[in-house]
Amino acid sequence: MSGPPAERAPVRPVGWGGRLLYRCFRAIGVVICRLLWRVRIDGRDRLPSGVPYVVAPVHRSYVDFLVIGVAMPRLCRYMVKGTVWRSALAGRLAEYVGSFPVHRDRADRTSLRIAVEALALGDPLVMFPEGRRKEGPLVEDLFDGPVWVASRARCPVVPVALIGTEQAMPIDRPRPRPARVRVVIGEPIYPDVPIEGRVPRAAVAAGTEELRRSLQDLYDLRLR
Repeated sequence: MSGPPAERAPVRPVGWGGRLLYRCFRAIGVVICRLLWRVRIDGRDRLPSGVPYVVAPVHRSYVDFLVIGVAMPRLCRYMVKGTVWRSALAGRLAEYVGSFPVHRDRADRTSLRIAVEALALGDPLVMFPEGRRKEGPLVEDLFDGPVWVASRARCPVVPVALIGTEQAMPIDRPRPRPARVRVVIGEPIYPDVPIEGRVPRAAVAAGTEELRRSLQDLYDLRLR
């Protein structure tokens, strides 16, 4: 199986067991991030409080998932590549803590619909707007998915730069290594869409471009 399972599990609130397991995973992640990567987090005060939002980070390494989980103070659902469900155990664990699969090789309307439904349940959702891991200093060719989902859910998008994760675990290396990692959380972007009803394509395109510019500005902080 190269993509999501044929039968998608319905999105549900994350129960106390899933939240406890998520906290355990996050606690392990905190130890790893402190000891191995000396992670520094800037901008937590910019995160919206008491509402759902889409977390939209740059994607340079497999460890990005772990670093984002540590940086975000609340439980976050993840839109996860469907190949994780090749392992039944990994798929069940992902769903237990609130995550769900996406087919990355084509427009996956089912996953986008599930994303909107998940946000309606109140937890933040992590979506990587670049899709696959990328290399290099430029943030470009973003997918519209994160802004479209935020527009449909009428919630903000939070841009996040992950600086140094490409050294912590480069694309061509199978194991993590010591590095310095910095997480920079940007100002939330509120899509310019009507309070209810149809989401204009032009508004989604404009929001995606604003997200790209914000991510580039944040990611360029590595040069300062």
